[in-house]
Amino acid sequence: MDKKAIKGVAKEFYKYLEVEKGASFNTERAYKGDIEDFIKFIEGSAFEEIDHNTIRAYIVHIYKDLKKSSLSRKISAIKVFFKFMKKKGYTDENTALVIKNPRIEKHLPKFYTIDEMFHFLDFLPKDGWLNIRNMAIFELMYSTGMRSSEALTMDMEDLHMDGMWVKVKGKGGKERILPFGDKAKEAIDAYLEAVKKTLKYEPKSALFINARGGRLSYRGLLKIMKKHQIKAQLFKNLSLHGVRHSFATHLLDNGADLRSIQELLGHAKLSTTQRYTHVSMDKLMEIYDKSHPRR
Repeated sequence: MDKKAIKGVAKEFYKYLEVEKGASFNTERAYKGDIEDFIKFIEGSAFEEIDHNTIRAYIVHIYKDLKKSSLSRKISAIKVFFKFMKKKGYTDENTALVIKNPRIEKHLPKFYTIDEMFHFLDFLPKDGWLNIRNMAIFELMYSTGMRSSEALTMDMEDLHMDGMWVKVKGKGGKERILPFGDKAKEAIDAYLEAVKKTLKYEPKSALFINARGGRLSYRGLLKIMKKHQIKAQLFKNLSLHGVRHSFATHLLDNGADLRSIQELLGHAKLSTTQRYTHVSMDKLMEIYDKSHPRR
């Protein structure tokens, strides 16, 4: 298989991730970069000659500059790529199966306390439709626990203001219904009104749009969050996913059961949601210190 052919297969693979696997925007973007890097490494080799030793050589080539989590993702991307090629008949066997992913230490998710989250939201600027949009998207993310990618891919038709719920499409293309609260409703109402007044129209497809009227991007939203964290003097290095972690932790701290949180977050396995029980040990210790006679 020549260079042109393997690139064609790679493009087919990216489409497979999007359509058949229903991969999230972030996963699709990461896997695409990983496979592009691997194709550069094997450039000049006959594809039929590539085996587990070739993949191991690639891992040796890249491992020094990567965290274990990044290395593990790259190996996973290659495994899925070879699995796809076997499925489509481009290769007889998945030679990547014998490659083991590195053992990764599990880190507890970073999150804001309730006071920090409220400060983050209350400190958001309220002048101009773009700032009002920022308020709406962060209020909605915190109110529902949706992923940032789910918020960014929402369309107007997914929003139901009367019932105060939204429909989102998560990993694997699975849809779920999420309720939101009064604060989020007020923020979204203000955003839609501001857009209508400023741009003389309401968004017709994408719910959250950029200054040019196109869909707001992940990179754009991340830049907004990082900039605002500095202005609000919140020095935890919190990612966009940290808003979701904060949502789950605050629900658990206030008595919500794990199964309900699992449904809201769209986790396939309860074990994924159970990470938050470790985070909430801080809350339990606080209650213990205040309550136990021999603390």
